[in-house]
Amino acid sequence: MFYKTELQDHIRVPPNLFDVAVEDAVIQRVKKKFEGYISKEIGIVIDVSSVSEIGEGTIIPGDGAPYYNVKFELLTYKPEMQEVILGKIKDVADFGAFINLGPIDGMIHVSQTMDDFVSFSKEKVLTGKESKRTLKVGDNCRARVIAVSFKDLQNPKLGLTMRQEYLGKLEWIDEKYAPKEEKKPKEEKKEKKEKKKGKKK
Repeated sequence: MFYKTELQDHIRVPPNLFDVAVEDAVIQRVKKKFEGYISKEIGIVIDVSSVSEIGEGTIIPGDGAPYYNVKFELLTYKPEMQEVILGKIKDVADFGAFINLGPIDGMIHVSQTMDDFVSFSKEKVLTGKESKRTLKVGDNCRARVIAVSFKDLQNPKLGLTMRQEYLGKLEWIDEKYAPKEEKKPKEEKKEKKEKKKGKKK
């Protein structure tokens, strides 16, 4: 889920930015500090969306840079359990597929890719034995979050499934749930005639 999160922090502006307007310098430093920041509480920081308040600068003895008490808003992504997401298959291995969600990649174990026995080919394609459905790099998919781990903050883990209703490769969903075209009256009559001829034989 994407969020707008408001935070307050003391931001240090180094002397080399003294010739820049305070607001611009503060925004630069906030972006540098929080770019790529990941935490269990707020998730993954995508960008600094705005700075709402900048207090007076305070200089600490022994440090030639002022510190500003700043309120700002971050655009973040925090994956939630059971959340349904859209993404593109980034890589395929014999144990499953990796799907890119934008700020983070998720992993779909081979057993969760489809409701079928799945085989892996050297061309990096997963194929269902009965359904003949294929999953490859570049496919757009809909999946559900079933596991989230921020144990390693530099590399959070996301487990996904595509085995439930309305999940999977978008083409599979369209094939299964797209409304069927209504047959025209002439086509229906033709089919009935053909059936009758078949019975007479």
